[in-house]
Amino acid sequence: MALQGLPDLRWHFIGALQRNKVKYVIGLAALVHTVDGPAVLAEIEGQAAKRGIVQRVLVEVNVGGEASKSGLGPGQLDGLLDAFASTPHVRCEGLMTIPPLGAAPEATRPYFQALRALRDRAASTPRPNVALRELSMGMSADYAVAIEEGATLVRVGTAIFGERERRAKNEPGP
Repeated sequence: MALQGLPDLRWHFIGALQRNKVKYVIGLAALVHTVDGPAVLAEIEGQAAKRGIVQRVLVEVNVGGEASKSGLGPGQLDGLLDAFASTPHVRCEGLMTIPPLGAAPEATRPYFQALRALRDRAASTPRPNVALRELSMGMSADYAVAIEEGATLVRVGTAIFGERERRAKNEPGP
């Protein structure tokens, strides 16, 4: 493996995370970007407790309200952040969002501003196991705008690896 000689390399999990897949991610990912509800949070807590670790996570917020996207609605954020009080093996370190796909970089700015405002408001209420330092927002096409709006983490896989082939939903896998 080309990256074996990098002992300080830390992997982040950025895809949708189903409860039945949590066991494969916990303890391997330094940071899980996609916690979107109490069921996934409870599963992460259980798996992290079994391993005797504290798993760092971000809460995914669907600030655009898109039905096709994961993430909880902005109005659900406080309730989920309050739930971290009962998860001693999970620590929320920030928030993540994905703006509408295909939007021009400048058109993503309001979504990044909205996430930052949510974070700032939520951070004003102290909560156990919650320290909202991170904002994961921005991808290869709009990372510069995201950084201007306060992103601390950006996801730039396409810029590094190139476009990936998109498969139709009903097309069988390899």
